[in-house]
Amino acid sequence: MRCAALTGIAPEVIKDIKAGRPRTIELQSTHNIVTMASVEPGPETHIFMTSVDLADLGPGDTGICACVLSSSIAMKRIVEYSNGKYYEERERMSARVQVKYCASSVIKEVFHEGLMQPTEVEVLKSSCYHAG
Repeated sequence: MRCAALTGIAPEVIKDIKAGRPRTIELQSTHNIVTMASVEPGPETHIFMTSVDLADLGPGDTGICACVLSSSIAMKRIVEYSNGKYYEERERMSARVQVKYCASSVIKEVFHEGLMQPTEVEVLKSSCYHAG
């Protein structure tokens, strides 16, 4: 299955999503925001999430597949004061995505053409066997 990939996600966040309840996460990395801009939420939309950094992403890396329930991209204005007189105003773009755990996965192939292009991966769902 080929799907968009979010990289550099904290292992604690991935563990929390694996617990099964829908979770909303906020992304601030440029490459993850660009990837989310290419994703249309829906019951059949899946996204791969891993704690591996984009620069190190490759075949054999593990992560999870999650269903994308909703997503939004917004600009936030930040004002910082220093010594009560000087302030600096900045804008920060962020993406919020609500996901629900689907399955554990392993990367088969990575598709990334540049910073302003979404990151996609071909994944295989991991099999899990239980002794009876």
